[in-house]
Amino acid sequence: MSRIIDAKFITSAPSIREALANDLSEIAVMGRSNVGKSSFINSLTNRKSLAKSSATPGKTRLINFFDITFLKDDDRFFARLVDLPGFGYARVSKSEKKQWQKYLTEFITHRSSIRVFIHLVDARHPKMAIDEDVRSYLKEIKRGDQEVIEIFTKADKLNQKEKNKLLREFPDAVLVSNLKKSGIDKATKIVFSSLFGV
Repeated sequence: MSRIIDAKFITSAPSIREALANDLSEIAVMGRSNVGKSSFINSLTNRKSLAKSSATPGKTRLINFFDITFLKDDDRFFARLVDLPGFGYARVSKSEKKQWQKYLTEFITHRSSIRVFIHLVDARHPKMAIDEDVRSYLKEIKRGDQEVIEIFTKADKLNQKEKNKLLREFPDAVLVSNLKKSGIDKATKIVFSSLFGV
């Protein structure tokens, strides 16, 4: 079984021009504000405060880079996790929002080292317009060497009937609960397999 045994923050960048070199395969984590992105990153890496949660959703507007180490069958595999700013935040000016969308689009489209996109979606609201837009956008720009993994957070808020309905609508859905740490092992396995083909 694959697991993440080490994770450390490297740096933050405001745009692709200030980003790190393309020297490691990358996992880009994206999701709308308040989807539980920081909590998911902390659960995935098994670190309590690797990614900082903001009291104001959408406040973080930097691209954060973390180096991570996977362990599988005594072998180590190295990758980089890229925490992208939450989209859909409202408490910024229109011009600032437009500028950030431009930076983000540029980064996502031109960053050659991204191998996996993790699109986090609130399990209680799986078909919000903003997430539908992201689904379509990622499908449109995804290269042949890239994978998109849709992970539904806050699964503990659903009853079994609601979970079954979600899985019927999204057969490849990975349901996780950061609170109960459920689904994290499955998410790690899928990410590892998508990254390294092992």
